[in-house]
Amino acid sequence: MKRMERITNMISELLAYDFMQRAILAVIAISIFSPILGLFLILRRQSLMSDTLSHVSLAGVAVGIFLGQSTTWMTLVVVVIAALVLEYLRVSYKHYMEISTAILMSMGLAVALILSDKAGSSSMSLDSYLFGSIITISSEQVHALFLIAAIVLILTLLFIRPMYLLTFDEDIAHVDGLPVRLMSLFFNIVTGIAITLMIPAAGTLLVSTIMILPAAIGMKIGQTFKSVIFWAIGIGLVGMLSGIFISYYWETPASATITLIFIAFFGLVSIFRPLLKAE
Repeated sequence: MKRMERITNMISELLAYDFMQRAILAVIAISIFSPILGLFLILRRQSLMSDTLSHVSLAGVAVGIFLGQSTTWMTLVVVVIAALVLEYLRVSYKHYMEISTAILMSMGLAVALILSDKAGSSSMSLDSYLFGSIITISSEQVHALFLIAAIVLILTLLFIRPMYLLTFDEDIAHVDGLPVRLMSLFFNIVTGIAITLMIPAAGTLLVSTIMILPAAIGMKIGQTFKSVIFWAIGIGLVGMLSGIFISYYWETPASATITLIFIAFFGLVSIFRPLLKAE
């Protein structure tokens, strides 16, 4: 009883801070859309796409610094262009999709380093974009996260069957009369925008983990496509919320703590799920 009371007091103490309230709201928004996008990326065998676009985002940050413009808008423009190029390369190298990720990832990092150097900015200026900080997120960024969450959720509800067909077999989707190329391009653009908005909270180096791992864990638990989505969202929410609370009291980086929690979840599910099936 005393332990529960202590935990309740700790949570109440945290919620008294404005920055923690924003962090929790950001987690709720991210947990809605990132596992959905992550699941489609996994099924399309494009898990590295989130990692690629997050690295390309550094080029957008560097362009913004170099031109003296908003880094957020420059990152958004660069990532959307990269998402379109990624789709072109994916089609061009259909059986060697890893080539497109390698090309864009290398180019993004190279451009970021050169432009940041020419702008007279040290590598330290990119640290906040590399690692992110969910507890320093602003109200405007929280609103943007909820906006993209609403867009992804609405699009998923409206187009879950077409996306299901597109994900598992593009040839069947084409025969079914679906605009395969347009849908794939639009998916890449939405994913690019979502990644751009996640970077201030998750950081370039960890955004792909937050998108992919909850979906991967959900795939091990869920029995149907829709149940996998629900599991992934729930796991994402629990993992990120617990990560924020643990990082606050242990004084560890929030994104890194969340990542380790997801990896622990994945390990536990991988160990115990087969045992439960055997029984």
